[in-house]
Amino acid sequence: QVQLVESGGGLVQAGGSLRLSCAASGRSFSGYVMGWFRQAPGKEREFVAASRSGGSTYYADSVKGRFTISRDSAKSTVYLQMNSLKPEDTAVYYCAAGRVDTIVVVPRSTYDYWGQGTQVTVSS
Repeated sequence: QVQLVESGGGLVQAGGSLRLSCAASGRSFSGYVMGWFRQAPGKEREFVAASRSGGSTYYADSVKGRFTISRDSAKSTVYLQMNSLKPEDTAVYYCAAGRVDTIVVVPRSTYDYWGQGTQVTVSS
């Protein structure tokens, strides 16, 4: 079992930055695929970014060039650096972990464990 706890959300003005953290406990996530998703009110939960254990990273088109996912295996923590934030980035952001380190990173079904989410609000 892996427990995931997100932190770092908050209220920021458009154009600003936030860094989300996801701390994993229970067992090492070194061989896992790690992802970030988000869900805005009334919308489906959507893929944002993913990091495979070998170092490959993937991004949704809507965040490419603005967001960066990284992982620190020594700290069992995954980060999402979010720059140039826009009001449409407002959502609850969720961290997720998948036991199979697959290239298929977009579907929610790839991930076995989820955090409780952290709210990000971007004001215009």
